[in-house]
Amino acid sequence: MEMAINVQSPTALFFSVSANPNPRIPRACSFPRRFVGGSFRSGVMGTRCSLSLRRRGAVRCSVAEAAETAPVANNEKTNQLVRRKDVRNIAIVAHVDHGKTTLVDAMLKQAKVFRDNQFVQERIMDSNDLERERGITILSKNTSITYRDTKINIIDTPGHSDFGGEVERILNMVEGILLVVDSVEGPMPQTRFVLKKALEFGHAVVVVVNKIDRPSARPDYVINSTFELFIDLNATDEQSDFQVVYASGLNGKAGLHPETLADDLEPLFETIVRCIPGPQIDKDGALQMLVTSIDYEEHKGRIAIGRLHAGELQKGMDIRVCTSEDACRFARVTELFVYEKFSRVPVDRVEAGDICAVCGITDIQIGETVACKEFGKPLPAIKIEEPTVKMAFIINTSPFVGREGKYVTTRNLRDRLYRELEKNLAMKVEDGESSDTFIVSGRGTLHITILIENMRREGYEFMVGPPKVINRTENGRLLEPYEIATVEVPEQYTGAVVELLGIRRGEMFDMQSAGSEGANILKYKIPTRGLLGLRNAILTASRGTAILNTVFDCYGPWTGEMHTREQGSLVAFEDGTTTSYALSSCQERGKLFVGPGVEVYKGQIVGIHQRSGDLALNVCKRKAATNVRSNKEVAVVIDAPLEYSLDDCIEYIQEDELVEVTPSSIRMCKNPRFEKKSNRV
Repeated sequence: MEMAINVQSPTALFFSVSANPNPRIPRACSFPRRFVGGSFRSGVMGTRCSLSLRRRGAVRCSVAEAAETAPVANNEKTNQLVRRKDVRNIAIVAHVDHGKTTLVDAMLKQAKVFRDNQFVQERIMDSNDLERERGITILSKNTSITYRDTKINIIDTPGHSDFGGEVERILNMVEGILLVVDSVEGPMPQTRFVLKKALEFGHAVVVVVNKIDRPSARPDYVINSTFELFIDLNATDEQSDFQVVYASGLNGKAGLHPETLADDLEPLFETIVRCIPGPQIDKDGALQMLVTSIDYEEHKGRIAIGRLHAGELQKGMDIRVCTSEDACRFARVTELFVYEKFSRVPVDRVEAGDICAVCGITDIQIGETVACKEFGKPLPAIKIEEPTVKMAFIINTSPFVGREGKYVTTRNLRDRLYRELEKNLAMKVEDGESSDTFIVSGRGTLHITILIENMRREGYEFMVGPPKVINRTENGRLLEPYEIATVEVPEQYTGAVVELLGIRRGEMFDMQSAGSEGANILKYKIPTRGLLGLRNAILTASRGTAILNTVFDCYGPWTGEMHTREQGSLVAFEDGTTTSYALSSCQERGKLFVGPGVEVYKGQIVGIHQRSGDLALNVCKRKAATNVRSNKEVAVVIDAPLEYSLDDCIEYIQEDELVEVTPSSIRMCKNPRFEKKSNRV
């Protein structure tokens, strides 16, 4: 049965309904009062209805309406909670590379944050050098704009699943999120993770379909997929009735219909004000502020950032810092800042509901509560999901130790790792089996790799072991972490990628075409062990065209032993400097990492063996000098060496191998603490 219903109303809804033609199943489908778009199952014998909605006219939001009409609770002093009308606190979240930071740039420019003649670089919110190099957001940033009489505090969040701990902390500061979704790809793994957390907090959600100007854009599919995601995550009726805004962040345009965009982002600003409720505060209550982020400046020291839940905070005010009912200490606020436009502005007082930065508490930690000196009570602590991957950090023991790094001792390494825990709640550090070894646990390989890269740039010199998954034991059963892997790959390479994922114990549960671009999107549930080293293998199998995204799913049964690398390593036989004469014969054994004139040491990995097992090579051998003159010169042709980044090296190494990290170089070597497994070495 095909049926079309055209409803003439101020919101101009258009439904396209497909029902099961089976005569035993009723032909009626019950629709909600107001529907944003999606696909749902009715309660009548599993009848499935697909809805495509085009909304025009004024913006109406059921979540904001429910928040306004919901009964408010009373605290111990019977002071009624109220909502501020002049402030909105929002977080912009999205899957990596869905245009989130570019959209924030357009919002800042159109809000007149910068002068007309001021030079503004692209992705201004990505202020970290590492963020600009990798093209991803690693740390959350705060800014604010003023739309009419409303101050909108905006928090730009990371888009990669490994930095989910950063997103979980930020959600404590806001009342709503802008969920940015690509107009072609639709909801991706990180979209699911962030949305799940936001719905658990009860936040309002505005869906922004970004990059709507792409030729292969498919907004109806994206909205339907997003609605199905809401249903899968058990969203309430009000949350499922989300408002949709179509936008082109690059061009700075937005609208309520994909074919009729305004010349600016006015529809997006209007939607934020109408659909995101203001903060619910206890204006006359005792001071309470949950610290959700920490910044540092050389002259100001540690700066605590958070949203003021109740009361009023003033400069020079005596406060109480609480971790629990029995663990409190006293301090004084020396400086107080709020976020205006793209900078921190000093103020004398901050009212409840606003996001502020506090100076003067030298030992403040994330998760602590800044409270009233007399009647202050702590807020609930921030809960962060447990790490799933761990790596060993070891002091550098290679013959080249101390040549390039400034900090090389065990004490330097210990102090730096434990200092990271002060601002990175999703990471854990433990002492290893020996005094010079530390076990660092994180949410994924990239999470720990970013720490390694930052330490390297700060002048640290150390070694790291291969990543290992963190298993659990429940009821006598060994469990390991599983992740959802989404691979976008051209059709001609789909077979090779499917075979590769099958070897690593992946189970496909969805496969679909990605618009008109001739690509397939594969979705797998795969053990985290199977993802170690997978990125390079997929790029090789797809000639560099595949895109891999992963997000943690759950813990499941152990799947048995798994071999992720079939080829061995080429290992240097002795210390010395590589020569063209030696490399010309060594390159027949595999692919090399080094060129001529490079210093190497015994045990250093200099290439990939073309067969299984390791092979020792003399890459420093020189041509014997004799009195016999050669009649002709023999040209030596040497292949260009492979250039492996830090991420590539960490994916490559196995149990008996290490990565040597220095400010200037990245090398791989065999771990001297392990017996060499190959009979040839």
